[in-house]
Amino acid sequence: MRIDIVTLFPQMFEALTDYGVVGKAIQRDILSLNYWNPRDYAENKHNRVDDRPYGGGPGMVMQYPPLQKSVESAKEKNPNALVIYLSPQGRQLDQNGLNELAENLILNNGLILINGRYEGVDERFIESSVDQEWSIGDYVISGGELASMVMIDGISRLLPGVLGHEESAEQDSHANGLLDCPHYTRPEIVDGKPVPSVLMSGDHKAIENWRMKQSLGRTCERRPDLLQQLNLSKKQQRLLDEYVRESKKFKI
Repeated sequence: MRIDIVTLFPQMFEALTDYGVVGKAIQRDILSLNYWNPRDYAENKHNRVDDRPYGGGPGMVMQYPPLQKSVESAKEKNPNALVIYLSPQGRQLDQNGLNELAENLILNNGLILINGRYEGVDERFIESSVDQEWSIGDYVISGGELASMVMIDGISRLLPGVLGHEESAEQDSHANGLLDCPHYTRPEIVDGKPVPSVLMSGDHKAIENWRMKQSLGRTCERRPDLLQQLNLSKKQQRLLDEYVRESKKFKI
């Protein structure tokens, strides 16, 4: 599975590729990242890829020709790829979005990620070459690289064979629309606080119910907006009601 990245700073991605989940995906030949620097396609002696905006105003805008040639080169290697521009104006990335993008990769369609800089890119490039715009949140950062890294990391976790346990991604926060339940490990008692006894019981059904109850309760406490988007089953509603009755933190 292949992702092509159009960026002025390919070295930034070493923080992603040399460590963690993405590094493992690359080492296992599940994923490949390939870089295209617009400066390599600049037609001036200083390899400039930006210029002042028409109409005036602060900052600089990335030019159409170097970006377009970068995408054309990437398309030669990855012809069916979806071209994505990381932009504050794009669709906000969430778990459903990551699932969609991962499915696109699994189907061998590939992705080309455009990382803007400065005040953005020439609108004509977006109109002619970009299939989708995506954002990681309602704020502005200095360029698309960090946003691309967030996207790539989130996608990589969903690719078959990347995580040590296939269920890990399914049980993460937001994977099923809920926040994750609390987790515990050794030692059994820390500062007088024991691990919940149900987790030591060996009763897998009781453990499953406890984790679901905690997940529902934590979502209700911290992200009630997420809960409002779900159609809870009768079992889930019962567990949430139990959590509320037992909890000293809040009342609904």
